[in-house]
Amino acid sequence: MTLLISHPQRETIRGQLARNIVLRTLKPRAFTDLEKSLSIADFKKGDLLMGQGEHDMYQYFILDGVLKRVVSNQEGKEMILRFSAEDDMETSYAAWRLRTPTPYAIRAVTKARVAMLPMEIWVEFIEGHVAMKGDFEYEVMHLMSEVMAHTITLHLLDAQGRVQRFLRKHPELYERVPMKELAAHLNLSAETLSRLKQKGKIQAILAR
Repeated sequence: MTLLISHPQRETIRGQLARNIVLRTLKPRAFTDLEKSLSIADFKKGDLLMGQGEHDMYQYFILDGVLKRVVSNQEGKEMILRFSAEDDMETSYAAWRLRTPTPYAIRAVTKARVAMLPMEIWVEFIEGHVAMKGDFEYEVMHLMSEVMAHTITLHLLDAQGRVQRFLRKHPELYERVPMKELAAHLNLSAETLSRLKQKGKIQAILAR
């Protein structure tokens, strides 16, 4: 990891962070204060950013690539809760506030770059910026609602319906997420997803 203030691509990264869903309303002076604590980290496909059950937590702002939030049971069976990409974030803020271990892991689906800082430093920062704290906590609640809606979808919709919902809400991720990962997210077999693609169902949805 390299601190943003000493990173050779600092200006480019600053521009990327300025588009982030949480940071885009941050005033220049406040952003200058924040960047002193931000580290830039690069990950390979499959790398673990945060493990399930950890107590050391970080706030992540995605610069490049795709991440996944995933939970697994003792038998190792995994459920992918959500994908996130550029201009989005990943966080364990709720667990931090509840003083519980992280309930899920975060992994890189593709090669990825993130800006990150320890959760205690991020919490201290937003406590001093009331408007930012409100925007951030709203986004945390939105993500939790999104994960709940996705979980309900797995029970209420058939295979085609699940694919339709994903493509309607995240069309930009379809070509970027490996078929196996997308199938796992939708609780489908890779064969079922491939069959829908071969029948032209997916292309028909994307063409709407």
